[in-house]
Amino acid sequence: MIFFRYLFLALLAFSLLACGPLKDFKDQVSEVVVGQDPVDPPVPLKELKAKLNPKILWSAKLEGDASFEFYPGIIGDEAYAASSDGSLAKFDLKSGKAIWKINTGEKLSGGVGVGVNEITVGTSTGLLVAYDLSGKLLWKTRLSSQILSAPTIHEGLVIVRTADNLIHGVNVKDGLKKWTFSRVGPPLSLRSSVGVVASDGVIYAGFPGGKLAAIREDNGSLLWEITVAQPKGVTEIERASDVTSSPVIDGLNIYTVAYQGKIAAVDRVNARTLWSRDISSYTGIHIDGARIYVSHTGGAIYSLALESGKTYWRQGDLLNRKLTTPLGMGDYVAVGDLEGYIHILDKETGTFLGRIQLDEEPVMRRLVEFETGKFLAQTRNGGLYAITIQ
Repeated sequence: MIFFRYLFLALLAFSLLACGPLKDFKDQVSEVVVGQDPVDPPVPLKELKAKLNPKILWSAKLEGDASFEFYPGIIGDEAYAASSDGSLAKFDLKSGKAIWKINTGEKLSGGVGVGVNEITVGTSTGLLVAYDLSGKLLWKTRLSSQILSAPTIHEGLVIVRTADNLIHGVNVKDGLKKWTFSRVGPPLSLRSSVGVVASDGVIYAGFPGGKLAAIREDNGSLLWEITVAQPKGVTEIERASDVTSSPVIDGLNIYTVAYQGKIAAVDRVNARTLWSRDISSYTGIHIDGARIYVSHTGGAIYSLALESGKTYWRQGDLLNRKLTTPLGMGDYVAVGDLEGYIHILDKETGTFLGRIQLDEEPVMRRLVEFETGKFLAQTRNGGLYAITIQ
């Protein structure tokens, strides 16, 4: 199986050489991957003359394994984190002190969704579980299948995506299911921890086949659907063009990116594509000010103009390192990789300013800012770290 995967990639690389300009060939070949697995080993890190020295403010350990994606949720001055062994904990953001820690008795598979007075987690058996902020169990609700993403709590609803690509609206007070949204998708889709976003009574979600949908929050009915990435190729693997990361809202527009597809800006009111570009990403995008930051599937980092998609810079020295979603913070951009490193880049140029290794495990796909220049990162062995770059 591995042999045929690499044979396919070699043939694909040859076809790129035959049909694309020579100047584009190097980038095209270096950024071809299957799923999340690098075709080639991660590039070695170059020597760095650091201008910044990021530091670990505090760290904590939650047991778990590398099967699922987790990232912490924040309410005020406290962080809530979970891991696959069932651990759920509350931490003081300033000191890192554990305020409480419980074992849910479940194998957790989806990260922490945070509301005003409650937190929610999902399990590998399809249970949605809610707790109050003191760790007291509120309710459990059985959904259609495994929950791989952090639930979204908004306007009295817990909005949950399950592994079968159904979206459920659940009452946050009692756990009663109000509605379920479903759609017909392609025969093959990628396993991902993609979630949803909600704003102004509308839920936005990406789907296999490069689709972006807007759903009414009150009843789960479809408002509109648009194709942001057209599947290409002959085989089902080649044609996989899934939106595997949550869309990002900025004003009247929403931005999304697809694996083996495009990054696109869409007018939320008219469901009209404002611009799009051929950039593939598995982990997603982040918006900071007038810029979009995106990690290409192959490991390059892009800084793009919010209004046009124009490239400000491309950093290609982290290829095949399974990068997280970049986090833009003021003058800096932070990104994690598969060897536990956090890299700090200059916002204006994309040059490296500093780096720090948290542990030797991959950093989960989303970094969470909690103060200017301070953010949380979770690694696949259950490590939770608070980092400062000032």
